[in-house]
Amino acid sequence: METTSHTGARAVDGYLQASFPWYGLDEAFTGPRWLMQVGAGADGTVEHGSIGHGDEPSVRGDARDDSGAKERFAVVVTVASSPVRRSGDGTGVLEATSVSSAAWLAGVGLLTSTWPHQMDHTLRDDWLEQQTETAWVLADDLVSEDWTELTLPVDGVPTPFHYRESEFGWVLAGSTRDGAHLGAYGRGMSAYGLGFSVVKDILEYDTQR
Repeated sequence: METTSHTGARAVDGYLQASFPWYGLDEAFTGPRWLMQVGAGADGTVEHGSIGHGDEPSVRGDARDDSGAKERFAVVVTVASSPVRRSGDGTGVLEATSVSSAAWLAGVGLLTSTWPHQMDHTLRDDWLEQQTETAWVLADDLVSEDWTELTLPVDGVPTPFHYRESEFGWVLAGSTRDGAHLGAYGRGMSAYGLGFSVVKDILEYDTQR
């Protein structure tokens, strides 16, 4: 899956191009909400995207604000449900999306917003590559002992999620009634009290209006 940042355009533009609904935390969360990035296939079709809630994460795992408090954020990743299909140019086959797709995107998302504070920047790429591979292995085996089950509401309906914690934060992934796959990751906010719902108007997240 390819990530597109839409440089030079409003962040919301990519979200508006999606053919599926976006999910975020439900109305019980009253803090800041912000758009991140969408991911598009080779043919430009939007396939997934992320919406942040709370503090915008810095890149260090021990990041604190001026008061000394740790960052508190949760990011919700929506992945469109797609079957196995031929690529736009007809030369290959694109894999179907699944809960594992959402788990991997969430796992990588958490990694890219944090790394051990004692690590030299020159080692970061090697560390990130290694941890990204680990995130993929974990996402590919959601029934392993690394994951537990956590039930959270999606549009008010109790929904099972796969959940794991690490020293950097937590990751979860599941599917909605309409077939979309949801991933989420966060730090400083407990996943146990979260709920998800469809974003009624993505334009409300557009800080560039």
